[in-house]
Amino acid sequence: MSAKTKIVVLHMKEVVYTAIFAGLGILLTVLLLFMFVPDDKSEESTETMNYVAGVYSSSIMCGSHAVDVQVIVDENRIDSISLVNLDETVTTMYPLMEPAMETIKDQVLKNQSTEGITYNSDQQYTALMLLNAIEQALSKAKVTETAN
Repeated sequence: MSAKTKIVVLHMKEVVYTAIFAGLGILLTVLLLFMFVPDDKSEESTETMNYVAGVYSSSIMCGSHAVDVQVIVDENRIDSISLVNLDETVTTMYPLMEPAMETIKDQVLKNQSTEGITYNSDQQYTALMLLNAIEQALSKAKVTETAN
């Protein structure tokens, strides 16, 4: 019983090519796994529908004139807030109305909520009146859960 010795000769060029292709194959497999395996975080971060998209308004009585606060929303965010039907009489009688609305509008659009809004103490009552009107308009836009 004699064993015949076999000698295998490998060229360095073939070893390097094989190692490169094996590394690329492993890299491609890992990349495909990251791309197509669902993430738990991605399921949590998907936004649910908060609003019914549209234009909603709420009225404020300023003396004998009505001023409408208009809120435009899409499914997930507040897009715009503005004063509509603002008469010159109202702007003259209530000069803090427009500056208070600008301050509140910027904060609500940034935070996407009416909570935590700050305003000047000299605009306190005007700001509260506008915030209540914005909240009323947003409550009209909220998605209501229906029982099936």
